[in-house]
Amino acid sequence: MTCVIERVEAVCFRVPVKVPVATSFGVMRDRPAVFVKLTAQDGVFGWGEIFANWPAAAAEHRAQLLVQDICDLVVGARVNKAEDLFVRLTEQTHIRALQSGEWGPFRQVIAGLDIALHDMFARRDGMSVARFLNKDAADAVPTYASGIAIGAAPELIARARAAGHDAFKVKIGFDGRRDLNALHTMTETLHAGEQLMADVNQAWSVDEALSYAAQIDAMGLGWLEEPVRADLPTADWAELAAGFKTPLAGGENIAGHTEFAAAISARHLSVVQPDIVKWGGLSGCASVARNVRDAGLRYCPHFLGGGIGLIASGHLLAAVGGDGMLEVDVNPNPLRDAFDAAGVQGSGLFAISEAPGLGVEHLPEELAQYQTLSLEARV
Repeated sequence: MTCVIERVEAVCFRVPVKVPVATSFGVMRDRPAVFVKLTAQDGVFGWGEIFANWPAAAAEHRAQLLVQDICDLVVGARVNKAEDLFVRLTEQTHIRALQSGEWGPFRQVIAGLDIALHDMFARRDGMSVARFLNKDAADAVPTYASGIAIGAAPELIARARAAGHDAFKVKIGFDGRRDLNALHTMTETLHAGEQLMADVNQAWSVDEALSYAAQIDAMGLGWLEEPVRADLPTADWAELAAGFKTPLAGGENIAGHTEFAAAISARHLSVVQPDIVKWGGLSGCASVARNVRDAGLRYCPHFLGGGIGLIASGHLLAAVGGDGMLEVDVNPNPLRDAFDAAGVQGSGLFAISEAPGLGVEHLPEELAQYQTLSLEARV
């Protein structure tokens, strides 16, 4: 079914936070988000989200990039299927991204547009995005609590447990020995059936990571995420995989079908974590996720942003299936929590709404106080 894109809107938000969200490579001192809306000539619309966590100025930059450098390829575009914009814009913006060196920002904007187009096409068909991708999609997906700073882990894990989670991921990579001692303490406080994972956020060298292998393996973690730089040579990741019994995870910093195919083929990662707002949207990441499952590996979508991206990640996991879990940040974030469909049930499951598309009709009114920029382009 053909539609013509008549209007593109991008809205930026920033929420001040009392407790900054710290990672090994930087600190988030507010919570940003960029939501994008596509509207067709017949009035049908779709919502998406564009990655905006890093760098600190990313949100407004991505919105400007969309409207000033990409919208000339979107407004007035005739699309026949939900994957059209991802394929077309990836080709059409290649030289623009090459000229500017801004590969990541272009990929992120295209990812958000792809999510919005899927929402539009699913809404037009009167079905959820999950059902649009797979008529046999699950009604709910399991979750794990994420964004847990190692220094505040006891309190945050207790809070996440009370919210229904039984799996938790802790951020480490600040002080190796101290982090691992604290992580070991966390494993001793887990309840029966609970699971703990750790995210190093690329902080260690290969030698440093291997020096911790025996201690980490003894903890029985569900996985160890990005212990070293994501772009290190395959030989380094092979050495890590051989040196650890603990499953290795990664994928949020991989972009492109070729790059994911190489990672899947190498099998150094047991858990593969593409992020739909960083690269690929639903088009690219659905393909990758199915390839991950076909290879006998575990697909767990990465996500740490606003409500629309979280809902879309849940719908993709429900469509692809498998034993993966949806990442749910436990840190306060109105840009996520204000969306009705972005909640976790008491059983630790994320419900997949049967409402058309992603179930988002408009942005919650209470978010207006956090808006920093609103831009649009139209025919």
